[in-house]
Amino acid sequence: MDIRQIVMVSELRDPIVQDLSNLFEFEVAFNDPGVSHFGLENAVIPIGTDFLEVVSPVEENTTAGRFIKKRNGDGGYMVIIQVDDFDLSKSLVKEHGIGVVWETDLPEAKAIHLHPKEMGGAILSLDWMNPKESWKWAGPDWKNHISGHVKAIDGVEIQSSDPEDMFKSWYKVLGNVSADPESRSILLDNTWLRFVEDLDGRGAGVSAFSIKVDEPKAITDKARNLGFIYDGEIIIGGVKFYLA
Repeated sequence: MDIRQIVMVSELRDPIVQDLSNLFEFEVAFNDPGVSHFGLENAVIPIGTDFLEVVSPVEENTTAGRFIKKRNGDGGYMVIIQVDDFDLSKSLVKEHGIGVVWETDLPEAKAIHLHPKEMGGAILSLDWMNPKESWKWAGPDWKNHISGHVKAIDGVEIQSSDPEDMFKSWYKVLGNVSADPESRSILLDNTWLRFVEDLDGRGAGVSAFSIKVDEPKAITDKARNLGFIYDGEIIIGGVKFYLA
């Protein structure tokens, strides 16, 4: 079980994608027409064999649009975790009484989106792929768009006025995973989730993504030259980016 895709939400998709590409030399692999079902447009970007998605509302009264308004701007939106046993994951969600707001069941991909008000912080999606190394949401030729400068998702930081409670909620739903209660961290196979205090007053939500890169110092210097450093942190689209 690991974080396979992280999602940002923005009023406008293309400027955020351009900022990310300028810093990390990302390439967009896919614009999924299927997200129009949610009143969105998107761009899916490979991070090694993991993915970063940017979504933007293109219709009125969307969940994404309300989320932007609630948090006073762009930010982190979803965490997509790839699971090994989809039926077990679904049973845990049901056992703990968490609502499912969207579900798909295909031969090559299964997924459930959990109710964000019940989980807190972000929309959590639990996904299963066949074969395991595939990723339906990234289109047919995503491997041709992998950047050599970024390697993988490392972790996600989520802020809350009650991070202890949110940590416990996510931990029980994810089931048989390791955790470090002292740091309020959930330790997956190769990635992590950490729950921290809301210090910026934006409310509950994703505060940072951590990604593994080849040359952290060079990318930090580049971020400084591009004007993406604020209070010592790389910030794009309302999200801090930690480099591992």
